[in-house]
Amino acid sequence: MSKQPTFAIHFIVLLFGLIACFVINISLGSVSISFIDTIKVIFNSATEESSNTYIIWNYRIPKALTAIFVGSGLSLSGLLMQTLFRNPLAGPYVLGISSGASLGAALLIMGSSLFSGLLTFSAFNDITLAIASSLGSFLVLIVVLSVATKVKDTMALLIIGLMFGSITAAIVSVLSYFTKAEKLQQYIFWSFGSLGNLSWKQLAIVAICTILGILLSILSIKSLNAFLLGENYAKSLGVRLQKSRYTIIVATGLLAGCITAFAGPIAFVGLAVPHVTRQLFHTTDHKILIPAVLFCGAILMLVCDTIAQMPGSVSVLPINAITSIFGAPVVIWLLIRKKKMIF
Repeated sequence: MSKQPTFAIHFIVLLFGLIACFVINISLGSVSISFIDTIKVIFNSATEESSNTYIIWNYRIPKALTAIFVGSGLSLSGLLMQTLFRNPLAGPYVLGISSGASLGAALLIMGSSLFSGLLTFSAFNDITLAIASSLGSFLVLIVVLSVATKVKDTMALLIIGLMFGSITAAIVSVLSYFTKAEKLQQYIFWSFGSLGNLSWKQLAIVAICTILGILLSILSIKSLNAFLLGENYAKSLGVRLQKSRYTIIVATGLLAGCITAFAGPIAFVGLAVPHVTRQLFHTTDHKILIPAVLFCGAILMLVCDTIAQMPGSVSVLPINAITSIFGAPVVIWLLIRKKKMIF
């Protein structure tokens, strides 16, 4: 009982931090818009500065919301995988679902160079690219679920997922070897990750998938806490192992697959944020960890996106690079400071 007020204070601080990061993120960019003008536009879109209104509502707010959903979704999927496999190095991509999304994107962008008679994708847009990536992640998810029915050992499932990732990476390498330079460059740019290319309709799809993944995770809280103590102990508590596995895998597939399809493969967030959250909250209870990683992941992505867009400049750095450069030292510092990993 004594810890509840501490957790409440943590969440209040995170909420205000999220709001502050959101407002700062949409007030900074290549076009200078003051903090006061940003607040005015948010609460009253019919302002005199119509250009500011257009920039904020059609570009900056969708991008900031994308950062929130991407950061929250990847962080939660990383937490689910680390708990399911009881492995601190597990992340949202260990099942090969994001690799399937990358393969779908690679086939669309670079497939015409290798299969010119079958695949003639000479032109594509963000929507077709998202569809191709979604199909790739969905197909891998189906394969993983079918394998999960045959494999009883969770660690064996982890290894199989890593092998799926290796296979898809090998196929992408073959496509890259035979593709033309301009197509290869397009794929490389996609692999950098991007938060600024989503329309409101695409953002709605990401939001729906993220919310569904969160709901499935909430329904699995009892199973997740039991998995930390081992599968035998979880079974003795009445947890249905196969059903719980399916639920967790589907939740991870929805989160990681959809986000990768629309925003590209964004690394580090899903691996690091669960560890940072455990160190901050000093708990392994998923009733606390699930909302905590949602907040922490969203804040981290907003901060990284603010840094990546280089305020005052038209240049935008790859979000993948920023998440690793900015986040990795934070995790290293936390682990050295605490001297012990909570897991």
